[in-house]
Amino acid sequence: MIAKVNHIADTKKLLGAMPTIRFVHPEYVYLAMTNARCNKAELFIKEGDHVNMCQVIGIRHAAFFDQPIHATVSGTFVGLEKHYHRNGKLTDFIKIKNDFLETLDSSCTTRSDEEIKKLSKDEMTQIIKDAALVGLGGSSFPTYVKFQTNVPIHTILINAIECEPYITTDHRIMMEYPQRIINGIHYAMQAFGVKKAYICIKSKYKDLKYVYNQLLKQYPEIELKCVGNFYPQGWEIAMVEKALKIKMQPGELPSKYGVMNFNVSTVVGIYKAIKYNQPVTSRNISVTGDAIKFPQNFRVKVGTSVKELINLCGGYKDDGNKVFILGGPMMGAALPSDDCIITKTVTSVIVLKETKEKEEPCVRCGSCVLSCPTGLQPVLIMNAVKTLDRERIKALNPLRCIECGLCAYACTSKIQVTDFIRKAKVIAKL
Repeated sequence: MIAKVNHIADTKKLLGAMPTIRFVHPEYVYLAMTNARCNKAELFIKEGDHVNMCQVIGIRHAAFFDQPIHATVSGTFVGLEKHYHRNGKLTDFIKIKNDFLETLDSSCTTRSDEEIKKLSKDEMTQIIKDAALVGLGGSSFPTYVKFQTNVPIHTILINAIECEPYITTDHRIMMEYPQRIINGIHYAMQAFGVKKAYICIKSKYKDLKYVYNQLLKQYPEIELKCVGNFYPQGWEIAMVEKALKIKMQPGELPSKYGVMNFNVSTVVGIYKAIKYNQPVTSRNISVTGDAIKFPQNFRVKVGTSVKELINLCGGYKDDGNKVFILGGPMMGAALPSDDCIITKTVTSVIVLKETKEKEEPCVRCGSCVLSCPTGLQPVLIMNAVKTLDRERIKALNPLRCIECGLCAYACTSKIQVTDFIRKAKVIAKL
């Protein structure tokens, strides 16, 4: 186990130091009709239609919001194809043949700094809503909803902690796009009328500390906060407590305490939306894992096929069975094959050699209880799920679970405890 942990740490350190490869011109892009939050959609184009980059080509419907679908390249709509979505389901994707011209839609207009300074909070909220910006750290929560809060905000927190193993997406964004990040933070500060912002990173990242301690001398209203090197330090409750000494309770929003937090990639998305009136058309991706020949960082078009990225990494190390994960190894989604697509909220592609571990009976060692960051009793919840004791499940409050995966990781009997907690959350909502 120690050797395995060291391998993961070494891989992450190496990727964090490697520059990002630009791969923004796939022959086809694939855009999901629906996703985990939006289960209905309408399409505004028909087969053979030409589309421009950033053009609204459809709309997704959720329970309390609608989400425009934007073309991420210019080209021709070919039709619908089914591929795996990051939610693990086979989903209809809009297939667009790239014409490689990058013809922008007429809606993409650059705003001057003077125009931006005159924008009200409501105007910024509408711009971000029209851009369909969501939490790019993986949450996919609509960003405009955060901007709609009427609670007084005094502090902006930027989450650049990236605490899961393997992933280095935010690390490279921090190194390569510092001015976009600064500008995006300023736009958020303007919208909420705040005077102070903090960028949170792990304390061990010496390269980021060096760069931002120098850069932020020009911007005293923004400070760097070095937080813990543990997982799940990126969980907002842990981040707020470490950075601001504010102890939140599970289920509470940071806005209750005058704090608004955004992932660092989301801040870049805010910058693009406000400055250029553009949605997210490309994003940074880490392709890594012990089954990949040459792990790499990429900046790719949203809608790029994962198979293409794996080929650019030299393919697989061997022909054995693989585990495909979109997102982090702790909270990402395991998929049955590499026939999957990069969506806006995919932070990484992790391919691991499949290892079979025999599940043993629970020995009640308490490891899952000690490791739970929200103070739950995972083993008791698991037992209640096995007996379908609904009242007991609700009393154990599984909805506080953040699905960090630590209970399963810590289990000495190799029980997939987190899966039982997920089932308990569904039962608790009935």
